[in-house]
Amino acid sequence: MEKTTQIAVIASPGFSHLVPILEFSKRLVHLHPDFHVTCIVPAFGSHSPSSIACLQSLPSNIHYILLQPIPKERISQPDILAFQIEGTVTLSLPYIHNELKSMKSRDGLAAFVVDIFAVDSLAFASELNVFSYIYLPQAAMVFSLYYYSLLLDETVSSEFRDLKEPVEIPGCLPIHGRDLPTVFQDRSSSAYKMFLERSRKFSLADGVLFNSFEELEPETIRSLREEIQGKNKTTKKKKPQFFPVGPIIQSGSSNDTNGSDRFDCLIWLNNHPPKSVLYVSFGSGGTLSQDEINELAHGLELSETRFLWVLRSPSKVSSAAYLDTSNQNPLDFLPKGFLERTKERGLVIPSWAPQIPILRHGSVGGFLSHCGWNSTLEGIVHGVPFIPWPLFAEQRMNAVLLTNGLKVAVWPKVNDNKNGIVEKEDIAEAIRRLMMEGEESNEIRARIHALKLEAVRALKEDGPSTVTLSVFADSLREK
Repeated sequence: MEKTTQIAVIASPGFSHLVPILEFSKRLVHLHPDFHVTCIVPAFGSHSPSSIACLQSLPSNIHYILLQPIPKERISQPDILAFQIEGTVTLSLPYIHNELKSMKSRDGLAAFVVDIFAVDSLAFASELNVFSYIYLPQAAMVFSLYYYSLLLDETVSSEFRDLKEPVEIPGCLPIHGRDLPTVFQDRSSSAYKMFLERSRKFSLADGVLFNSFEELEPETIRSLREEIQGKNKTTKKKKPQFFPVGPIIQSGSSNDTNGSDRFDCLIWLNNHPPKSVLYVSFGSGGTLSQDEINELAHGLELSETRFLWVLRSPSKVSSAAYLDTSNQNPLDFLPKGFLERTKERGLVIPSWAPQIPILRHGSVGGFLSHCGWNSTLEGIVHGVPFIPWPLFAEQRMNAVLLTNGLKVAVWPKVNDNKNGIVEKEDIAEAIRRLMMEGEESNEIRARIHALKLEAVRALKEDGPSTVTLSVFADSLREK
């Protein structure tokens, strides 16, 4: 009988942070059944029903441990997402330490893998004499930003948003300072200092796994490889290995197929021509203000394009739904008469919809998205081009990659004179450019189709991401 290789993964609180590391774990044990994974799950306030349901559906060789939830009042700034996540992990460190020690003594432990917001746990690796890795559920470009952020901080004297010239990160697209992550827009903020501190802790890990693939970001990955291998040859301090293992996305339920009677929206999609519907969604937590909802509704109406819109109640905080859920009916916040005027070509769904079955449905021809990395990869894997509407975190970087790098998106312009609001006329124009057949739309669709094929190739048995994950697994067996 083949010996089992035991590893732990340490998640961060929140469904959108739990799912990526679980999907990575599922792919690892699927390809390497001799691995057994224990997922350690911190929680802010309480473990959400959606998180528990996700954990209960895991295969038998992935076990989970729910840590004692951290009360909201113990977090210094509980209404700010980054502080909620990192504060919860920090206060959970004694419990994480105990679980790792117990695993080491009971089953043996080859290594542990931590979410990017759980990097404080890396300090336990030396004491336990095990290897440690970071799982970054983001693009290689974001890994590069982490890698070079301390150097950028030393060489840039002004606020990044005020820079006249784009920021040059080796191997990456030139990017304007205003398009760097939200935390970079105020260098005096605690959130920016937290980002730099996470960057410093990358050196504690033996390696970094990230959710991208060679053909998606070839220059960025090549540059990182040359930089890290070069440093390892010229310095005594070994830089962490890195492993592009994506695209790892949720597969969706086997019941959520085209024509399933489980979801009304899929039945609705069946009644529309191929690639004619624009899917509008802002991920598992993104929210718009009332003004943004109004402009988007009017823009959809002006475009005269079919659409399926997943709508949340408005908030002045763009990440509000990550922190809490509203009991209000989102449909009450639409412009008067909008539903009646668009009923023949539009469907608005309150709060949630099955994204994977929607994206793979033949009638969906565009994705108006916040450009979170999970949604970005899901659109690419299913060959659906984008209209970016970034809200926070690194989403503007992802939008730049989709628009300027991969050229699979039409990004509507923002009116800086109206607090960054995208106006209805610009929304309608972007929708028409993407959804109406023409030279620009056809070229975008050809490029996204080619990317879809490369994503499939990356995950084949001999594909680069599968081979890379096998290299990672083999290294743990040897250790």
